[in-house]
Amino acid sequence: MAYFDNAATTFPKPECVYDFMNTFYRECGGNAGRGSHKLSMGAGKMVSETRNRLKKLLHCENRQIVFTPSATIALNMILQGVLSGQTAPKRNVYISPFEHNAVTRVLHYYENIGGITVRLLAIKDDLTYDFEGIQAQFAKDSPDLMVVCHASNVIGLISPVEKLCSMAKKYKAVTVIDMAQTAGLVDLNVGLETIDFTVFAGHKTLYGPTGISGFAMKPDFDLNPILFGGTGFESANQDMPSDIPQRYEMGTLNIVGIAGLYASSGWILDEGMDCLWEHEQSKRKELLEILRSYDFVKIIGDNENNQHVGIVSCIIDGLPSDTAASVFAEKNIAVRSGLQCAPLAHKTLGTFPSGTIRFSCSAFTSDADFDELNGSLDWIKGNS
Repeated sequence: MAYFDNAATTFPKPECVYDFMNTFYRECGGNAGRGSHKLSMGAGKMVSETRNRLKKLLHCENRQIVFTPSATIALNMILQGVLSGQTAPKRNVYISPFEHNAVTRVLHYYENIGGITVRLLAIKDDLTYDFEGIQAQFAKDSPDLMVVCHASNVIGLISPVEKLCSMAKKYKAVTVIDMAQTAGLVDLNVGLETIDFTVFAGHKTLYGPTGISGFAMKPDFDLNPILFGGTGFESANQDMPSDIPQRYEMGTLNIVGIAGLYASSGWILDEGMDCLWEHEQSKRKELLEILRSYDFVKIIGDNENNQHVGIVSCIIDGLPSDTAASVFAEKNIAVRSGLQCAPLAHKTLGTFPSGTIRFSCSAFTSDADFDELNGSLDWIKGNS
């Protein structure tokens, strides 16, 4: 299969991920934090080392790493924890126009019950952020919370999160960055004082398995817990412990998933994030060249003056996106069609409600993949 669905989950993974997960689970598959025996202690050590590797990748030795089963759960824990813990009467929440349903559905719920007002950060026609317009927005309705995806999962557009967080922090807003499409690929100093929370998805650009994600947070931030349970720590206390990460890691951790993330983060550190970024950029350029060579393909949201991760969305003349995805699947090409769980982004781009066909590259996208894509597009051209 020619795999162009890496924005959903990267595939394949580095070989070391498969090898280490298999070996670790066979030889040291204990439950971290649930005993003093060899297997439990070995698992605990591996979990701790994985946190340290992530801190190194994200430049946030001054943060705590909390593991969750998915980035969606991480965002829920952060957003609901912040909103349920706020006492100020004014709750202005700003988001980018490209947010995923993992953000917008949470905020939609709180807006419906009357707790917050959600506002979109101003952007220009070329999809760049309108900093003067945003400053005017903040001056009129000061932000209490700002959530921005580092890169859009629809078009791959990278947001200037450092600048946006700096602007929001002047009003003491809580800042949340969704790095589901960028952690391990796009270099960002998550340890900046202006960034409070950063979410990562282990199975995407971190090249780990599914079922393991999490967030980095300031250790002194009082985030209200929304999930409760055993932690293997302060078991007699019926309140969640105050220590982080135990306060937010209830239940048994996905040890084998963390083992995969341990291996993949080590692989990224060895390969070099800059090298992986350059490699993916070359793959995206090749993908764009192929798509642009067919006059019935229209690229959506692409601007050479903006930076993008290896994601390209398009529409095909006379062929609905879902139908096109079925055609590609028949030709053994893996793509993602429709709204990609980001209807707000498609409303911004003018592709709602039919959505787009999304192609996404990775470090392992091959020349054979591009050859297969060319062949399928030739077939569509000849049968249109």
